[in-house]
Amino acid sequence: MHHTPPDFTARVYTPQRIAAVVDTLLEDGITPAQALDGSGLDEAALHVSETRVSYGQLATVCRNALNLSTHPALAVRAGLRIHVTAYGMYGYALLSSRVCADILEFSSRYRRVIGPFADLAYDRQAAPGVCRFEPLLSSDPADPLYRFALEFTYAAQLTVTRDLYGSGLGYEAVLVTYPAPDDAAQCGALLGCAMRFGQGSNELHFDPAWAERAPQLQDPITHEMAREVCQRFLTELPYCGGTAAAVRRTLLEQMPWRFPHMDVMAQELAIEPRTLRRRLEAQGTSYREVLADVRRVLAIDYLRKTRMTTEDIASRLGYSDAANFRHAFLRWTGKTPNEYRRT
Repeated sequence: MHHTPPDFTARVYTPQRIAAVVDTLLEDGITPAQALDGSGLDEAALHVSETRVSYGQLATVCRNALNLSTHPALAVRAGLRIHVTAYGMYGYALLSSRVCADILEFSSRYRRVIGPFADLAYDRQAAPGVCRFEPLLSSDPADPLYRFALEFTYAAQLTVTRDLYGSGLGYEAVLVTYPAPDDAAQCGALLGCAMRFGQGSNELHFDPAWAERAPQLQDPITHEMAREVCQRFLTELPYCGGTAAAVRRTLLEQMPWRFPHMDVMAQELAIEPRTLRRRLEAQGTSYREVLADVRRVLAIDYLRKTRMTTEDIASRLGYSDAANFRHAFLRWTGKTPNEYRRT
C-alpha cells in the first residue's frame, strides 16, 4: 500500500474522532480535561462546528487514553461511536454510492478527506471481499498507538457499514500485524468475529457477495456532488498545513537520496532561510525536526516492507554512514534497525 505520512500540524479536520475517545473515557471515569491534556483543546471546542483539529492533537488524545484507561477494548468501543453522519460530505458520498465495491473504491481514494486513523486499500478485481489498512498515527506495529488507530478504524468501519446496510453485513475475519493483547477476546466480541494476530498485513474480510449490493439510499446525482466536494478538499489539503507541511511535502517529493540543507530548502520554497526558520518556529517545530520525522517514518517503512540492508537504508536517507543511521534509529525507537526488523 502506498503510504505517505500525513501532516501532523495542519488543523483541518473535524473533531468527532477526538470526541468519541473523550466520551468513551468519560464512561471509564476519566474527565474530559484529563483526556484532552496537552492537546490545546477543551471540552466545549469538541461541540463547536468551526473547530478543526490536527493529527498531532489526535495522537495526543489517543496517547492520553492509553495512559489513563485500564478498561479493555478502549479503541474499539470509541470507534463504534463513529457513524456515517460524522463524515460530512464524505459520508453523503458513501450513503449515495451505487454498490458496496464503489463505496470501498471511493474510500480508498478520498479517505484522507476525513483525517482517518488509517489508510484503506481495496482491489475490486483481485479480492472483492478484502480491505487492507495501514495506520497513520504511527507506522510502528510495536507502538500502542498503532494498535489503537487500527482497532478504532475497524470498529468505525463496522458502524458505518451497518449504517449503510443494516446489521446483516459484518466481518468474516479481522487480521492484524501485532501480537495478541490481553483484551483480544473483548475486541473480537465487539467486532463480531475472532481476530487473527501476528499476520503479514492488516485486513478486514467480508463476504465478497456483498461487493455488488446497493446501500439503502443510493443516488448518483448526490454522489457526484459529494465527490466533487471531496476532490476539492483533497486538492487543497497539501496547502493547508503551512510551512511545515510544505517542507515535509518537498522532502518526500525529492525522495530518494536527496535531503537538502535548510538553505537549499528555502530556495526550493522561494523564501529566505531566516524566514523559513521563523515560520517553522511559529509552528512549534524546526527544519531539523521535520527532516528527522520524515527520515524516521521512511526508515520504519523500509525495514518493515523491504529487504534493503541497513547500509542501503542509511544511504537512501542521506546519512554519511550506517553507524550514524543506527544511532538515530535507536534514538527514535529504542531499538537498533536489526533489532526492530527481527521483532
